[in-house]
Amino acid sequence: MTDKKIIQALNGKSFEKPPFWFMRQAGRYLPEYLELRASCGGFLDLCFNPEKAAEVTLQPIRRFDMDAAILFSDILVIPLALGQKVTFVKGEGPKLPPLSSVSDVENLHYDEKILSRIYETLAILKGSLPKDKTMIGFSGSPWTLACYMLEGGGSKDFAKARKFGHEQPQAFSLLLEKLEQSIIHYCSQQIKAGAEVIQLFDSWSGVCSANEFDNWVVAPTKRIIETLKANHPDVPIIGFPRLAGIGYRRYVKETGVDGVGIDVQITPEWAKSHLSEFATIQGNLDPILLAKDGDAAVDEAKRLVEAYQGTPFIFNLGHGFIPETPVKNVEKLVRFLKS
Repeated sequence: MTDKKIIQALNGKSFEKPPFWFMRQAGRYLPEYLELRASCGGFLDLCFNPEKAAEVTLQPIRRFDMDAAILFSDILVIPLALGQKVTFVKGEGPKLPPLSSVSDVENLHYDEKILSRIYETLAILKGSLPKDKTMIGFSGSPWTLACYMLEGGGSKDFAKARKFGHEQPQAFSLLLEKLEQSIIHYCSQQIKAGAEVIQLFDSWSGVCSANEFDNWVVAPTKRIIETLKANHPDVPIIGFPRLAGIGYRRYVKETGVDGVGIDVQITPEWAKSHLSEFATIQGNLDPILLAKDGDAAVDEAKRLVEAYQGTPFIFNLGHGFIPETPVKNVEKLVRFLKS
């Protein structure tokens, strides 16, 4: 039996003081990160430098002593390993040459060697992370990765990706299948290298219709989790289908996740009523509130902690830290969570 609170919570234990970590806790809001980042070339250079990526992963643990570290990397390393060029443009985000045909999809081939340095990062962290902290690995989910691969970058509605799914269903199914298999392998290798929990990010599930959500979000995630659970039965999996709305309930019932990250639109009352019988709830303080008003964020955190008393719960944000978040606001929040 582990004494790590995050894993205990994912196995159904409730705590008076819930365990906590934060999405995007390692990165742009920390001065020590910005200093290290300046010593690298591009963002992906940092992700693929095991020593520096491990250091970035550990920085928030040293400063805030949260209950888990999450691997410093990016969801778009999977498209990179499949042979698609990925670049990050300052002020614009990721850019990829968009897939547009069956042959584009057929030409994608997963190259395990490209991701080997990420596993080296995890191996370093396995030896340097404090023993009471949980090591979280992660991947993007098939639909969200397909969005970037088809759209060529970010979008408000990923209409191009949805259109491709309907107009070229065979090619789209093949893409999702290749992504599923790549994610399974990637997560399995992370576990072998030291990850104790896996989080699957489906950041753009909220743009799907109900049928698209079931076929493009729920079904692939279910297959990934079934395979990972067969091979790694003791490793909990957290799903984060952001902005899924009432689809959250179908997601947790059908996929088999141990925990579910909820976004800022979900109330504790709804989550407890509709989700808590199926999975541990993780969330969901508004990261914008935390960035703008530390005292108000603490008040809201108190409300969330009180609302989930007696329920398996991991405190987190409803999405990742934004770069403008003052460190002093995070310090206030952490003091409350530890008090």
